[in-house]
Amino acid sequence: MPPRRGRKPSSGRTGVPNPIDIHVGGRVRLRRTLLGFSQEKLGDALGLTFQQIQKYERGANRIGASRLFDLSRVLDVPISFFYDEMESNIAAQSPRLRAGISEAPAEPFEPDPLAKRETLELVRAYYRIPNPKVRKRLFELAKALANAGAAD
Repeated sequence: MPPRRGRKPSSGRTGVPNPIDIHVGGRVRLRRTLLGFSQEKLGDALGLTFQQIQKYERGANRIGASRLFDLSRVLDVPISFFYDEMESNIAAQSPRLRAGISEAPAEPFEPDPLAKRETLELVRAYYRIPNPKVRKRLFELAKALANAGAAD
């Protein structure tokens, strides 16, 4: 069967999201959650369904340049925000860098702990504490507990 028009016979698509797309989607989710937007509210602002936002956030669908531009405006961040904190092993999964490499499966992708719901909820709860002194004490407590756990 001949390849579909407009596509190369070997497009490199495996059905597995590229880790870069997952990272960018995670950054969209991070910013959306920090702003308190639902997927539906973000979708409405972009003229999309919440299902499309879900696909972007999972990396299942790539975010095109014009859509990324719109997202940066709606979420009030520079476009570079979506690529911030990308680890080198993820950046190495760029299609350009993978060109000519065999179709070996990529290393398992470890999600960014900063993009986890638990982390986002913790940060939002932290900033809802009205007293800055109490917030500071909680911050110091968390650091002390982390250091005690690392020492064990």
